[in-house]
Amino acid sequence: MREKKGYLQVYTGDGKGKTTAAIGLAVRAALAGKRVFVGQFVKNMRYHECRIEELLPAIHFEQFGLGCALIHEPSEEDVRHGREGLARAAEVMASGEWDVVVLDEVTIALYFHFFTVEELLEVIRAREPHVEVVCTGRYAPADLITAADLVTDMQCVKHYYDAGVPARSGFER
Repeated sequence: MREKKGYLQVYTGDGKGKTTAAIGLAVRAALAGKRVFVGQFVKNMRYHECRIEELLPAIHFEQFGLGCALIHEPSEEDVRHGREGLARAAEVMASGEWDVVVLDEVTIALYFHFFTVEELLEVIRAREPHVEVVCTGRYAPADLITAADLVTDMQCVKHYYDAGVPARSGFER
């Protein structure tokens, strides 16, 4: 069943769990019969979450990036991939085909100036009315937070990274 109105959710902050929360929402929505599109910005590795579509065909993943979280200064190619991702997100949200659209790490794309927050908000405003949009990533700009219907700010209180524990398969990647 389609929702009459889709909302804009933002998961931001320096704490762990933004993508995990969005993927959890995607799984819940798919199990409720909704179609979910997950667009991952600044990522190109097939993280374990991308395998969800093998188990739940109602979830579809696409990636718009050259590397994980940009450990280098963004190149023109990084910007091009980000802009292509925004164009694809616009197409997906306007199609009416999807009930939920997750824009994972889109705020990182904003932080690195791949496109402006106004360009992103134009895409979000032009979506079909029933489409729920979830934006994730650190550094969510004030204009995106103001436009959102729900904002969660994940704060890191304690993390085992600080003790030298690397990213673990199935937990952080």
